[in-house]
Amino acid sequence: MAIKTGDRLPDATFLIFDDESGPGEVQLREKLEGRKVVIFGLPGAYTRTCTAAHMPSFVRNADALREKGIDEIICISVNDPFVLAQWGKDTGAAEAGITILGDSAAEYSKAIGMSFTAPPVGFYDRSKRYAMVVEDGVVLTLDEDEPGTCNTSGGEYILSTL
Repeated sequence: MAIKTGDRLPDATFLIFDDESGPGEVQLREKLEGRKVVIFGLPGAYTRTCTAAHMPSFVRNADALREKGIDEIICISVNDPFVLAQWGKDTGAAEAGITILGDSAAEYSKAIGMSFTAPPVGFYDRSKRYAMVVEDGVVLTLDEDEPGTCNTSGGEYILSTL
């Protein structure tokens, strides 16, 4: 069953890579408790729409989102933490302060009903393209895009909803 507005997000363990400490784990619960965050999910690092549209929309709007009361911007992708760390540098996300978490086995994406498979393009158990505003672990808004598009899950749109 897909997560929806008003639901509490389940806890999960994600992977992250830091140049100083290497790979590590992050508990989602710790990122959400008492905070207002934007979480956006996407199919994968270095894929066309993710790299050319989705991530750049949040890089462009990171400061404006924080000015509207967002404590943290979190990207969830079905990739390993090493690839995500480099992608964060290449896209400017790291410099913009966007946290990129690896859902390497798509366990979280499946748990919240936001996974899909598209064999013609080599996508197996990937995250759908979505964005949500979450306060203290509860989904305030949730927007999902059609495959190949980045409209209601992009940074500009999420900013317009705050």
